Parts: sequence; structure tokens; C-alpha cells
Amino acid sequence: MLRFRGGAAWKPWAATLAELPDTSGHAVDQVVVTYFAAPRSYTAEDVIEISCHGAPVVLRFALERACASGARLAEPGEFTLRAYLNGRIDLPRAEAVRDLIDATTLYQARIAAQQIGGSVSLRLKPVKEQLLELIALLEAGIDFAEDDIGVAAPEEILRRIDPVLAAVRALIQSFAYGKLVHQGFTLAIVGRPNVGKSSLFNRLLEQDRAIVTDVAGTTRDLVSETAVIEGIPVKFVDTAGIRSGQDVVEKLGIERSYQAMADADLTVVVVDLSAPLDAADRQLIERAQQQGKSIVAGNKCDLPAQADAAVALRVSALTGEGLAELRRAIIDAIAPCGRLEQEGGFITSLRHEQLLQETCEALEQARTATTHGIPHEMLLLDLYAALRPIDGITGATTADDILNRIFSTFCIGK
Repeated sequence: MLRFRGGAAWKPWAATLAELPDTSGHAVDQVVVTYFAAPRSYTAEDVIEISCHGAPVVLRFALERACASGARLAEPGEFTLRAYLNGRIDLPRAEAVRDLIDATTLYQARIAAQQIGGSVSLRLKPVKEQLLELIALLEAGIDFAEDDIGVAAPEEILRRIDPVLAAVRALIQSFAYGKLVHQGFTLAIVGRPNVGKSSLFNRLLEQDRAIVTDVAGTTRDLVSETAVIEGIPVKFVDTAGIRSGQDVVEKLGIERSYQAMADADLTVVVVDLSAPLDAADRQLIERAQQQGKSIVAGNKCDLPAQADAAVALRVSALTGEGLAELRRAIIDAIAPCGRLEQEGGFITSLRHEQLLQETCEALEQARTATTHGIPHEMLLLDLYAALRPIDGITGATTADDILNRIFSTFCIGK
């Protein structure tokens, strides 16, 4: 399907210029052809990449010529599946490829790239190694007791279980932040009329999305928009000002405001620092605290203060003062352990979090069994139950892996 000037020179990892001809032999495009020899390719197989110019009609024609020559279109995810089946990447790296494709922010793409590079696998590797060493120790003590291999004391078993359990718990806790990186979260901005909710909404978005006037009750329905805070997608929801005794339309808007508070991952209650806090402000703050995570933002800090400044973060939607601190407080409120990027290897997959929860439960059972003097044969059931979910993330552990570890650790015979 390609025509090379002077013949094709199939050199691995070298680019060659070629023509893509039509069925009549006329050149349709000049393309760059790259040959990746196994196993140093994405799939660990021989791979040919043809780089055409971006015209859709040319790309479609290239696919049609390839299929006419005996190729077929790949199934969804097939290249990454082949890479996994051929041992080129493990499951966490394969899943990170999907996250990279789905990324909507550069931060999400960077985290996915770290995981493709093996950040999650690197954190799980020592956990699995320590667990396998403990299993091998107990298996050897049971299977080769006649060879004078000592059975591990309960203190030794606990000493080995505790760091594994701590590492698994830390990974589970990292999901609180990893989920936000992967999925983003919803933030509702609520408050009484004319406290500056819509102005703050526009400031956080850095665009004039909501209508702002001096007339109380301008916002009568929910206004939502997605923006990015520190690389995390955030859906901002501007709500109707909450007050009582108004017309039917405004009452419906206020009901939706309360529903938005209930549905949001985080609520920012906006109060006016240039006026004393009244009962309605305090009731709204209390309601937000009861429903979940919340922040109180004191707007109009550029004006003389009359409210108690200690109750709120000081911001000004007019001047932008305090906006950077508010953005940081939003991330810290929704994920207190959020600064995990420097540590690396936090998990972003719900599947990984659920599997690690299973591992954690099995390790806790193993710890309890050890303290109660349960025989090692029964204790091993819990340890294998802890290993299986980790295998579900990193790949299976075979019986040969256990045997090899036993014989490499203990000198049994010559």
C-alpha cells in the first residue's frame, strides 16, 4: 500500500519517507513510515506507524487501503490490551492510558502520565513483596518443619503485618484526593441576596457568566459552569439568594438552592462583611455545616468591616483580594490530604480503592488471628485473601512465585 523511492529500508526505529498511492498508482499523500521492532514497541510486537497529513479524507483512505491489504480495525483499547498481554505494561499502567485519553486538564494528564510511568505500581510493589515474604515464611515453617526451620513467633508476624497494613491504609486514604483529580467535584455558592454570590462566582470562573446587579434576587435559578482549580475540574453552581416571603418564581429558585447545597461536594456560604451577620446568615452557615463540607467566605472585605471577620475567609469579588486563598481553601476542604503529588503514586481508580479495602480487611483479620494464637494454616488463608486483591491490580501471583521465594529465602538441602 506504500511506495518507497529506491525501495523500502526497514530499519528499526528509523523514519522513512514514502508515498501513499491510490488504486491507479497516483500519489495521494507523502507519508512518514516508522518501524518499531519487537519487543521495543508499544505492544511489544512488530509495529508499523504511518503518519499522514491531517486531512480526514486521506486518513480514511489510508485505513481503507490497509484493510483492503488484509489488516483490520483495532477493537476499542486493543493496542493497550496487547501491551498488557505481552507483558509490556501492567494493569495500573494500562488503566492510566485511559485516564490520559480522558484528561480534561494538564494536571490530570500529568498525573496519568506519572501512572503510565509506574507510580502506582512502584508504591504497590514493596507492599506485595513484604506480604509475599510473610506468606513464604509461614509456608516454609509449615511445609518444612522437619528440616528445623523455625515457625515465626506472633511478635515477628505482627512486625511484618503492621507496615503492610499501614501502607495499604495510606493508599486508600490517597483516593480521597485521587478521586477529585480523576472526576472533579461540585461546589455550590449560596448566601442571602446581594452579598455578592454571583460576583464571586464570576471571579472564580474568571469570566462574566452570571448576571450581576444591585437588585436583590437577580439570580432566580441555578447557573453552573466548570472551571479548573489547581488542575482539578470544579463545577461551580451559583444559586438564588436565600430569603423568605417572595414571589412564587423566587421561592422555586430558593428551593433549588437548598437542593444544590445538598447535592454539592462542597458549599461556599457567602456573607457580607460590610454588614452585621444576621440570623439568616447564621442559619445558612449552620445548615451548610450539617449537610457536609462547607466554607464561609466573607465578601466585600475592601469595605469597612461590620461583621465578625473571624467567622469567614476574607475575600473581595470587586478587587480580587483573598481569591487565591479561597481557591486553596476549597481544595483543602474537599481533600485535606490533597498534597500527595510530591509523594507520588496516589490512586485515582475506584476499582483500585475497592480492592485495597478488601486487602485491608483481610490484613486486619490476619492481625486479629495472630493475637489470638490462631494456627498458621488458618492465618495463611487471611494472608492469601489479602494478596488476591493486590494481584487484581498488579497481576496474578502464581504458586511458583511462592515456591521460588521459599527456596531463595531458606537453605533447604543442597
